[in-house]
Amino acid sequence: MESFRTEIENPIVQKEIIDLEKKIHAFQGGLIDDERFRSLRLARGIYGQRQDGVQMIRIKLPYGKVSSEQLRRITEVSDKYSTGRLHITTRQDIQIHYVSLDRTPELWADLAKDDITLREACGNTVRNITASELSGVDAEEPFDVSPYAHALFQYLLRNPICQEMGRKFKISFSSSDKDTALSYLHDLGFIPKIVDGQKGFKIMLGGGLGSQPAHAELLSEFVPVNQIIPTAEGVIRVFDRYGERAKRLKARLKFLIKDIGRDEFLRLVDEEKKALPFQSYEVDTTAFEGAITEPLLKVPSVTIDDAAAYEAWKASNVIAQKQAGYAAIGVKVLLGDFYTDKARLLADLIKNYGANELRFSLRQNIVIRNIKEENLPFFYQELAKLDMVALGYDTIGDITACPGTDTCNLGIASSTGIADELERVLKAEYPQFASNKEITIKISGCMNACGQHNMSEIGFQGMSINSGKLVAPALQVLLGGGILGNGSGRFSDKVIKIPSRRGPDALRFILDDFEANANGARFLDYYDSKGEKYFYEFLKPLADVTNLTDEDFVDWGNADNYVKAVGVGECAGVVIDLVATLLLEAKDKITAAQELFAEQKWSDAIYLAYAGYANGAKALLLADKQKTNTHAGIIESFDTVFVATNKIELNTTFRELVYQINKNEPTEAFAKQYIQDAISFFEKLEAYRAADLAKA
Repeated sequence: MESFRTEIENPIVQKEIIDLEKKIHAFQGGLIDDERFRSLRLARGIYGQRQDGVQMIRIKLPYGKVSSEQLRRITEVSDKYSTGRLHITTRQDIQIHYVSLDRTPELWADLAKDDITLREACGNTVRNITASELSGVDAEEPFDVSPYAHALFQYLLRNPICQEMGRKFKISFSSSDKDTALSYLHDLGFIPKIVDGQKGFKIMLGGGLGSQPAHAELLSEFVPVNQIIPTAEGVIRVFDRYGERAKRLKARLKFLIKDIGRDEFLRLVDEEKKALPFQSYEVDTTAFEGAITEPLLKVPSVTIDDAAAYEAWKASNVIAQKQAGYAAIGVKVLLGDFYTDKARLLADLIKNYGANELRFSLRQNIVIRNIKEENLPFFYQELAKLDMVALGYDTIGDITACPGTDTCNLGIASSTGIADELERVLKAEYPQFASNKEITIKISGCMNACGQHNMSEIGFQGMSINSGKLVAPALQVLLGGGILGNGSGRFSDKVIKIPSRRGPDALRFILDDFEANANGARFLDYYDSKGEKYFYEFLKPLADVTNLTDEDFVDWGNADNYVKAVGVGECAGVVIDLVATLLLEAKDKITAAQELFAEQKWSDAIYLAYAGYANGAKALLLADKQKTNTHAGIIESFDTVFVATNKIELNTTFRELVYQINKNEPTEAFAKQYIQDAISFFEKLEAYRAADLAKA
């Protein structure tokens, strides 16, 4: 594999890929346990599938932006290592499936040739930073949020503060008060504002979906643009230190804020200010400014044969940009799945005749931007050849669904199968809803809400239902969620659980009643006026399990009888229990801190030394059967169990030793002293552990 290594221009990426290759060999040789290896590969975008022996690869695409060169590279990688299918996620990533673990280092190296990364696409990290797909061209935006999303992505990538947190951390940037990037359900959500001529952001804090959705709280109505990176770093540092690590279901930021309160959380963030490497961080926006790129080739003039079809497409799928004379084209992608043959042709189209950019959307679609209005007929013609002019972009018929039981370990019932059927029902039976953008339908295969089912007007969640000794696939029907704008939203009510095969009838019942009784009201107003019980009552007949047929025991998109098979989830929480592994990690982190110190990266070196302290202390506490739920708890417990009892002698308390990190500025002198203290501390840990093992 030496050949692919030498082709990587970025030495940091080359080192990461070589390290991944070594870790794979160590795992296969039994030198790294399965739990620890899972954590390592997830942080590198490699996710175990439902099917044995193959991996899902998540390709991290900040705010969904892709050039033609990058799209072509992704197609080549998919054809070489996967099946040729590309899946757009609700976080603007691309996923490919059925990849051999052994081939992942080479795959990553191929992607790196066009500056594409897998780093921190999964695992307990800051995940892909999302943004409204129209940012930069949105007629309603105060300013383009793209450069700020990009700067925060670059700042946090490989940053020691967010490599091994208790759980994942999600960030979004909306382009306007419409809040299309859903700030209210993110750990950090940014909404652009201009106050007294100054650019800044309203920031929402601690939102999330999952089995217990939580609405984000207000962090600040206005934070100047040069403060968003220090603010984000302070929040992440506090989450890393105080966030739950042992109880996976309580390990998100929303639970920490609920436990200690918003004001206390923000007080802790304020305490971190002195430790931050930047008190102010200016974002360079020049790469996102300037004239729109002209097409490489002259765009041919064309004659549209079916003018009515063309006008319908323009009305449904074309969006006027804020730049006069330009438009964005929305491409509806069924369930976010498209294939490399068409993707390559699309890449050529935007490179030769467009502005060499597209963005993947939060609703699993494609947006082609910066197309001159006079060139729309040509693009319609070319997209029609690719079967990419289906009407209904961002409408009720544009259903969002996670992969569900197709590939995900946690899937309980099919989400893609029912989504296919619901789209068919809408198209065949409800043409009057074809242009409805007010109602969204979202589907998840389990409670984790990757399909965002519990924030939509109509949602379905995959479940199972018992009928005697048999088990059938089921759907929880949820109603009444939606975006309210400017950082506000609402979550859906769980109305009733029905067999999956009756999902289409549930949709029919809901839409028929809406048409008959809404009297022109918006769906959410109609829902509120009727109340949850009203919907439960008219859907109740669908929940009867005494009359199930053989068909009810076969899930949508399947031929065989349903079998409930839920594997081990890999979305985030991995708890590392082996003492020896933790001590080795602690030593590695201190060594890495020394390397970064030599590179004059004082802040990063200090944080890695801090992680070495925490991991080393955790190892001894675990050996003593003590709780290690949070870094802050580890620090307190270590003082009680080891320092106060003189089992390990320090010149001060462990708390005072470690918390020098937020009492000092990240200078060269402090970094040098803090790392040396960490080395001395670790030597004492090793001596104590050796003596303890000798007694056993």
